[in-house]
Amino acid sequence: MFFHIVLERNMLLHPRHFGPHLRDKLVAKLMKDVEGTCSGRHGFVVAITGVESVGKGMIRDGTGFVSFPVKYQCVVFRPFKGEVLEAVVTMVNKMGFFAEAGPVQIFVSNHLIPDDMEFQSGDIPNYTTSDGAIKIQKDTEVRLKLIGTRLDATEIFCIGTIKEDYLGVINDPGAAV
Repeated sequence: MFFHIVLERNMLLHPRHFGPHLRDKLVAKLMKDVEGTCSGRHGFVVAITGVESVGKGMIRDGTGFVSFPVKYQCVVFRPFKGEVLEAVVTMVNKMGFFAEAGPVQIFVSNHLIPDDMEFQSGDIPNYTTSDGAIKIQKDTEVRLKLIGTRLDATEIFCIGTIKEDYLGVINDPGAAV
């Protein structure tokens, strides 16, 4: 799920930033460029925790920009098949529902929802048990298990299930308190 790893990146910096605060400018640009991005190999970069080293810069011909090799530590989020996550439902339709766990979007098909739950269309589409005790609708918190992940260069797609023991609704926003 969460990992603390060391990555490297070549940062381009304009000559106007050269001066006594060069390292601060590089670190600020690194944070702006890297935090919140997704790499299919490492996952979503949540935060940069430290800069290990900044190498000597090399001038790029014709542009005046300087390329600095930077080695940094960061926290990444990468989901794996078989992992159990808590997520918030974002959309419900007759095919299933979508939920988000941090930056990852997870689809749960209606075949992976318990058989005693049926889709109810209307103003607020939801999946409801026959006695009406449990509802899955927008903003419901659910615990689900990932049964598949697909990694692209810039995105991670997941398929989940709530059809196993100890999975399902954690908190229903529509329930009376």
